[in-house]
Amino acid sequence: IPNRGRTYADSFLVFADAASLPSLNSSVFFSETPEPCARDPLNAVVVNVGGSRYILSQELLASHPDTRLGKLVCCGRDSALELCDDADFLQNEFFFDRSSQPFQYVMNFYQTGHLHVMEELCEISFLQEIEYWGIDELRINSCCRERYHRRKEQKESLDVRQEFETDEEEEDFVGVLCPGLRRRLWDILERPESSRAARTFGSLSIFFVVLSVVNMVLISLDLDQDFGVSWLGAGGPQLLDAVEYVCVLWFTGELALRFTCVRDKCRFSRSIPNVIDLLAILPFYVTLAVESLHGGSTELENVGRVVQVLRLLRTLRMLKLGRHSTGLRSLGMTIAQCYEEVGLLLLFLSVGISIFAALVFALEHDLPASTFTSVPAAWWWATTSMTTVGYGDVRPDSAAGKTLAFLCILSGILILALPIAIINDRFSACYFTLKVREAALRHADALRRLTHGLPGGGAEPTGGGANLRDAYARSVLEMLRLHRRERASTRSSGGDELWGK
Repeated sequence: IPNRGRTYADSFLVFADAASLPSLNSSVFFSETPEPCARDPLNAVVVNVGGSRYILSQELLASHPDTRLGKLVCCGRDSALELCDDADFLQNEFFFDRSSQPFQYVMNFYQTGHLHVMEELCEISFLQEIEYWGIDELRINSCCRERYHRRKEQKESLDVRQEFETDEEEEDFVGVLCPGLRRRLWDILERPESSRAARTFGSLSIFFVVLSVVNMVLISLDLDQDFGVSWLGAGGPQLLDAVEYVCVLWFTGELALRFTCVRDKCRFSRSIPNVIDLLAILPFYVTLAVESLHGGSTELENVGRVVQVLRLLRTLRMLKLGRHSTGLRSLGMTIAQCYEEVGLLLLFLSVGISIFAALVFALEHDLPASTFTSVPAAWWWATTSMTTVGYGDVRPDSAAGKTLAFLCILSGILILALPIAIINDRFSACYFTLKVREAALRHADALRRLTHGLPGGGAEPTGGGANLRDAYARSVLEMLRLHRRERASTRSSGGDELWGK
């Protein structure tokens, strides 16, 4: 304990109350009859954070003027009250309604100038704490920086997954019109495993998606002038149009039923799967409107081109299969999480294509019968070479050009291989996260039905029939099985760091 002849610049003491230091007299630090403090730079400041009191010098705090405590010792009383929750200016004590555990790391930063990350605290929570105390994230020490940013990226990835999963959250039908009917319809539309009717509806939905895509292909073949015969005879076009009408009618009715059942219409309208469903049927209605309004117009040729483009948009119906495929949803989540890696890959490819295209054009364009007539033609060659496609329509003929082509192909293989491991780990994590979530929702629904005595509890009766104990045991076993598969897949792909191991 420093004596009265020394300054408080290097002093630092943490204690919860006077009883925690029985051998010390608290009057050493606080006078029983305190006098008003002039708050000069050498006076001690008492910082009370969540009931724990910390004593340190104003000079030490003033050495970090950009932080909250640094501003506190350099401002007046009115400004000080804006920076803390309460203050006792007689005791020179300032109160903060914050957790004292992360503040110990903040105090260590004031003492040593190094900011370390707590192992047991959430990285986002720790970031909120240091932002509150006015400490920049860049002050984190190098020994903790890599771990901190890795866990922060995992938290951001989890946020993206949760954003995708909000569309699958349990709908609340309490207090709405016809709650029982809307609940049953919602289970049929959104939970194929909930009942036999839901499984039938899900199978029909997949059937109509595939049928509409096949029908679109047949329409294009029938209209293709390279085929001299009609595939389905004279009535073929009318039959294909009738199939298209039936498919669109099914998709429209499915979307209308979902919109009718859901309680939060705004959230439903912002949902990505529902936006895809709308875009899948919108081209049909726009095409129908364009054809009906401009059928006899002199600009029929331009209208026909617009119609053809809108018909191509019907391929978006394939995305509707994402409702019934965990793999497609995992792919969407992976792309959303790996946009930085994908952008980095495109950057590397762009740099490589530009360099190799310029070099091969310089080597080949003066040769007789050279196919490298321009730099854009060389770009095309470099693109097909680095992506290991190699169409062969543009190729080098000289020995130097072929050597350069070998280096270009080799560079493309190395560049494309760089982000594959990261994307694979992300995809595996997203896939098993969705599988675990689906299993949890399925068994939660089964337990709910068994609790309320509803049919379709998801349990096969054996002997005495289904009961809550058996359903709970099955849910636990399936969750453990999925977690074992998840860990095994993660270890095999070298993704132990992704899971914090």
